[in-house]
Amino acid sequence: MEILEFITANIPAAVCLVCGVALVGLEFFLPGFGLPGISGIILIIVGIFLGASSVLEAVILIIIVLAILGVLVAIALKSATNGRMAKSNLILSDELDRESGFSSVSDLEYFMGREGEVITTLRPAGMADFDGVKLDVVSEAEYIDKGEKVRVIAVEGRKILVRKI
Repeated sequence: MEILEFITANIPAAVCLVCGVALVGLEFFLPGFGLPGISGIILIIVGIFLGASSVLEAVILIIIVLAILGVLVAIALKSATNGRMAKSNLILSDELDRESGFSSVSDLEYFMGREGEVITTLRPAGMADFDGVKLDVVSEAEYIDKGEKVRVIAVEGRKILVRKI
């Protein structure tokens, strides 16, 4: 009779632990830290407190579970960087680089050396028109009035440096 009472008393704890571990495992394959991970952690903690006979035993079990989860995370990260998981579709391996034709900013090198007209006063930043294309530009630290002619002398990413002609 004592064994039956022990088993029936620990069924809720076992269900909480199994469901919690399953939800934390599901979180490994879903992006972000969302509802499955948080719910799984809560269920694991509740399951430990339901199954433990004292608070000290519960704390020790939580430390053991955290150590096991830490080892599992380390294994998953190692697999993600250079193991089987690195070769799966779960990990993005393609690079979007300049050699492949991708760029994070517009290629403004095209405007290097071109001449245009200032459409707002440059103090030192403002706008200029280059053959119908309006661009944000910066002068070489000088004040340039609206309507003046300028030439592009440097392009650094999105920054276009101009000089008065």
